[in-house]
Amino acid sequence: MDLADLRTEYGAGSDDDVGAATEPMDVLGAWLEQAHAAGVREPNAMTLATVDVTGAPAARVVLLRQILEGELVFFTNLESAKALDLRREPRCALTFWWGTLERQVRVTGRAAPIARERAAAYFATRPRGSQLGAWASPQSRPIENRAHLKARLADVEARFEEGEVPIPPHWGGFVVTPVTIEFWQGRRSRLHDRVRFERAGAAWDRVRLAP
Repeated sequence: MDLADLRTEYGAGSDDDVGAATEPMDVLGAWLEQAHAAGVREPNAMTLATVDVTGAPAARVVLLRQILEGELVFFTNLESAKALDLRREPRCALTFWWGTLERQVRVTGRAAPIARERAAAYFATRPRGSQLGAWASPQSRPIENRAHLKARLADVEARFEEGEVPIPPHWGGFVVTPVTIEFWQGRRSRLHDRVRFERAGAAWDRVRLAP
């Protein structure tokens, strides 16, 4: 396979002009709905970029779980690498990519831990297997082998054999307040649409960017 020969001609996507929008969170919500309707697997998947204590960047995919009052919410182990990064440096970036729709959304903003009661309310809606896994996995830490992880899960299953699984003390979430949101729509001849919104107090400034 010659990577240099891999080429795609964009232009099959929507003709909607995001440049006419005034509320970027409305556009994001609509694009998420359209990605879901188009059959995109996990359309709420987004790449979260952080920096560690040395200033080195790190990126991984997480799932957007809520959009509330213009803020983006995801949940995680609070002892994970990403959670520790965000506690040290709350500035972060998020990227959505929906290839079948030829669309990308880039977000920059600041993350803050979500209220404990909100995390608990969401945790109660998770499948039981996911709840048990949150107790069993020491996320981002070295483990001896997979058998060790399975043994931890068996211990947790026995511990919570009956009744509800409570939220672990090391589990919670983050709310990201966007500062900039950029929408990208593929177009022919690489003349893509790029529209960036930047927070200006309670409003947003909008600018169209060259592709």
